[in-house]
Amino acid sequence: MTVSGTPNRLAHEKSPYLLQHAHNPVNWYPWGEEAFAEARRGDKPIFLSIGYSTCHWCHVMEHESFENEDTAALLNEGFVAVKVDREERPDVDRIYMGALQAMGIPGGWPLSLFLTPDLKPFYGGTYFPPENRYARAGFPEILRRILAIWRHKRKDVLESGERILAHLREIAEAAGMESVHTTSVVELCHDQIRRTYDERHGGFGGAPKFPRPVVLEFLFSHSKREPGAAGGEMALRTLRAMANGGIRDHLGGGFHRYSVDAEWRIPHFEKMLYDQAQLVRAYLDAVQCTQDPYFRAIAAETLDYVVRDMQLPEGGFATAEDADSARPESPGEHGEGAFYVWTRNDVMQLLGGDGAMFSFAYGLEQDGNVVQDPQHEFTGRNILYRAQPIEEVARFAGVEEDEVRLRLATSRRRLLELRNVRPRPLRDDKVIAAWNGLMIGALARGSRVLSNPGYCLVAERAVEFIFDAMYGASSGELQRRFCGGESQHEAHLEDYAFLAEGLIDLFEATGNPAWLQRSIELTNTQLSLFWDSQRGGFYDTSGRDASILVRTREQYDGAEPAGNSTAAMNLVRLAALTGTLEFRKKAEATVRAFSPWLEKQPSIMPYLATAAMHLLGPPSQIVIVGKRGEVLTEALWKECDRRFLPGTARIPVDPDVQNRLAEIIPYVGQVHPVGGRATAYVCSDFSCRLPVTDPGRLGALLDEL
Repeated sequence: MTVSGTPNRLAHEKSPYLLQHAHNPVNWYPWGEEAFAEARRGDKPIFLSIGYSTCHWCHVMEHESFENEDTAALLNEGFVAVKVDREERPDVDRIYMGALQAMGIPGGWPLSLFLTPDLKPFYGGTYFPPENRYARAGFPEILRRILAIWRHKRKDVLESGERILAHLREIAEAAGMESVHTTSVVELCHDQIRRTYDERHGGFGGAPKFPRPVVLEFLFSHSKREPGAAGGEMALRTLRAMANGGIRDHLGGGFHRYSVDAEWRIPHFEKMLYDQAQLVRAYLDAVQCTQDPYFRAIAAETLDYVVRDMQLPEGGFATAEDADSARPESPGEHGEGAFYVWTRNDVMQLLGGDGAMFSFAYGLEQDGNVVQDPQHEFTGRNILYRAQPIEEVARFAGVEEDEVRLRLATSRRRLLELRNVRPRPLRDDKVIAAWNGLMIGALARGSRVLSNPGYCLVAERAVEFIFDAMYGASSGELQRRFCGGESQHEAHLEDYAFLAEGLIDLFEATGNPAWLQRSIELTNTQLSLFWDSQRGGFYDTSGRDASILVRTREQYDGAEPAGNSTAAMNLVRLAALTGTLEFRKKAEATVRAFSPWLEKQPSIMPYLATAAMHLLGPPSQIVIVGKRGEVLTEALWKECDRRFLPGTARIPVDPDVQNRLAEIIPYVGQVHPVGGRATAYVCSDFSCRLPVTDPGRLGALLDEL
């Protein structure tokens, strides 16, 4: 294995993922016309490799194949090799992931596709080993086979590419129905989710288990609508299981990408910004539903991790932290989870008399606590997870539960201090507009539910950075990513929708009219760029880039919600906030556009089903007019923030900005403090209750919503 001393074309890119490959002996091209023209000129197929900087198996394939001189020679001679960062170009990734799945191959990264020079996919896979193993053909053998097919069965290749592309277009152009039976959709969605629920370990399905917070958000909203249903308890148990499992970082906070086992114990160690943001929202929902301090602590710990370790000096948030890092005992070697795992001896030596109690509480074993470890990454090492409840630890140690909590907290701090001197995993410092929007919203919600206004200050700083560095004031359009001092790549639907959502949350937390106005502006730009005037709903892309052969409309709320689901939810919320009927009509049209999927398999789009649920009834609003920071104003808002009120618009009206806000929400010009005191107005079903100034009376009104 060698690395080329001469940089390839990726050396001129900003993406950390592309730069990781800049010294491979492979003659990589970035996605673009230079690569496509070379493929046409040389009559060569394109090898397209898509991944991201914190992807473990992407690193493995690079080391085994792309750093290998012989494999690189095969690629350079017979193919035009193109490397894409999926986080920069989700439009490219979405098309070719769909193509792979159309071939009957499960998706994942690295995504490895073979294309004709006119970009039509004809064969693909994910990770290819360097030689035949894992019941997979080796990558060099794959390359030779593809070249033989390209040279001798060209007609079959071209026909295959056309068929796959036609299939993708058929999906993208599917029309919706005239109406949606929303109540049936909501109940079917709940039933489908319930059937996949793991009653023993929490979560849904078997191993590997991924956090999918959109499912939890649906279940919480459904439990508010149908208090007797099982959804709320399924969501709460899942959140408890994740918080106790190894998927959570028990020392530094935050959550890893997924669990390779069904028990949430053994994580894949990368940490993604979008997971932190969405899981914070889920834990905040749990706080409001239960008032459980454990959920409160998890939400705060996760937010604090993001602010400490993922916020960049400019104010935006980094994309991810890697799963791999240098091994503390062998800095020249890298391994998955090396930053996070412990030997029991190290813990016992560091913690002294508390080592045995800590090991009992967190499941540490002398020979390591990972039983199935085919790669031998964790031999003799332990992943921290809550193996025992506090009462059992207290019985083991022979002390009171409060003392156990105090001593475990002290032990965690000591271990974190030691861990912080280890070589840290790589942090991908790209700022992605969409994922920053999710984090801005999580911080804004956290500031309300956790009564910590500092989170709003962090969120506002991130917003200002995005609008300063990634937004064209004259064009009104976003760029998707900022990295290395440069904004690049036209933003997609999800960027507009997620950022608009975060701004709605920030307005509801602060009452600053600027945030609501910017959200409306982004939504209007989104409508002009992406709205499908024939079928309703939104395209994922603007259609300006000719290399994107299909204008897709994502139909899956997965690790991130689909752009259409978030856009529909935003339109519902903006209609409730502003009274703009056109926003509500567009939300209804978006739901209808996806009716073929919602009527048959709504559990693939639970966030869109949640938006549809909110459309079942008229909007409700809570308007509180009063000076922010004053005791009564904050007491009234505290009554709201301690309750789970999905679909209810929060409208803070500070008298200092009331006239500005009335330009956006005309009816707030008519609300006034009663007797000079902060006053709450609760409105639902197109009528408002009598205004109240007493927090207790407000609480009684809210309990009726």
